[in-house]
Amino acid sequence: MRYLRAGSGRPLILLHGLLGYSFSWRYTIPALAPYATVYALDMMGAGFSDRPAGLDHSMRGTAVRLLQFIERLGISSFDLLGTSHGGAVAMMAAAECRAGNFNLRLRRLVLVAPVNPYSAHGRRLAPFAGSNFGAGLFRFGVAHMSFLFPYFHARLYANRRKIPPGTLAGYVAPLTKPGLFEHALSIVRTWTKDLRELEKTLPSLAGLPTLLMWGSKDPAVYASSAAPLAKYFPNSRLVIFPGIGHLPYEECPDEFNRALIDFLTSETVPA
Repeated sequence: MRYLRAGSGRPLILLHGLLGYSFSWRYTIPALAPYATVYALDMMGAGFSDRPAGLDHSMRGTAVRLLQFIERLGISSFDLLGTSHGGAVAMMAAAECRAGNFNLRLRRLVLVAPVNPYSAHGRRLAPFAGSNFGAGLFRFGVAHMSFLFPYFHARLYANRRKIPPGTLAGYVAPLTKPGLFEHALSIVRTWTKDLRELEKTLPSLAGLPTLLMWGSKDPAVYASSAAPLAKYFPNSRLVIFPGIGHLPYEECPDEFNRALIDFLTSETVPA
């Protein structure tokens, strides 16, 4: 599992979304390094990490693998940030910690537009992609990724003029590594089951200091799902970035980093 490390202080683990990797955090890592030891992971099957066949890519399976990796790093107490699909994995990992299944202490949780049971878009799209017909279309899309990826990537931003230079080239770089289709398809095939399991797990996270961050114009995980999700996190803070899409850490990095640093360095429980 490839990862980047920078800074000093309390460990902060960064989890990317589907088809993302540690590159997603290129503006977050330098800003957070003075406050934390930042670990930006390429999850197994993504980025430049290995893509072994037959790996369990369910949300819980990925969460368990993540926590095993953290243990191997020699970390015992940490903060965790996950975005999009990585946000769902982060919630599963938090539940594993709170259940005492690992000798790890999760201090604070940060969820950036996390995949959740209350965003209608994901509930419809993922089961379709996991069907035989949808998988065929998905395979066609992967085979023509160099042509289609710029279009779908640009749709994640509310204002395409805010796409930073070099962004597309950065995200395309690991897509030629064999195993992309199998990795992504294995994730969407268990999506519906994973969301049901996640919904049952959410009550166990009450009381965990949590920061929720969303772009108001997120086209992938709707901002309207923030309110029903926040009910499970009474000890949380919600930050909405007006006019921003699915990737606030790229589209408005300064505002994103300020909100994140304020949360992580605050000595008080979030209101």
